[in-house]
Amino acid sequence: MADISAIFFILLILGVAFPAMLTAWWLLFPNLIKRAQTRVERSLAASFWLGLAFLFALLVPIFILMALPIGPAKTLGWLLLGASLAFSSIGSAGIAAHLGERMKQTGNSYSHLSAFIRGAVVLELAAFFPLIGWLFVWIPLLVTSFGATGFALLNWMPRGRVNTDTNTQVNTLKPENV
Repeated sequence: MADISAIFFILLILGVAFPAMLTAWWLLFPNLIKRAQTRVERSLAASFWLGLAFLFALLVPIFILMALPIGPAKTLGWLLLGASLAFSSIGSAGIAAHLGERMKQTGNSYSHLSAFIRGAVVLELAAFFPLIGWLFVWIPLLVTSFGATGFALLNWMPRGRVNTDTNTQVNTLKPENV
């Protein structure tokens, strides 16, 4: 019975800690999270592919360091793994902010903080769903969050959207000097 209680409370603590961590990132680094959110909104595929490149670039040294029989190398490998997961949590906060903004667009009058926390909880619960969430939600979102974080830290913003409204005429003539 004690084992079941321990597992339950560990899952409960993790269930509360993940949205709290994302909220802390959102409150501490609002501009960085906003840039990650913008990348997720406008260029999800580019974030995924950059995240895949970052993931492969990180996995090779991590596996090499952990395979070495030297204690400090293994420690460095674990530290690199922890730092990379902390690195990806910035992009996860951007994804949670995007989900929160989408919730606000449904017509509910959520505050910004409430919408963000709801987005973080939805993200967590979707990734927690057995098998489907683990394979088809958590892994792609982890890769995408790596890319969104990379874009946000490098300050690479997507190009502006092109106006496709055909009813609006755009004046392309240069003004004449009178």
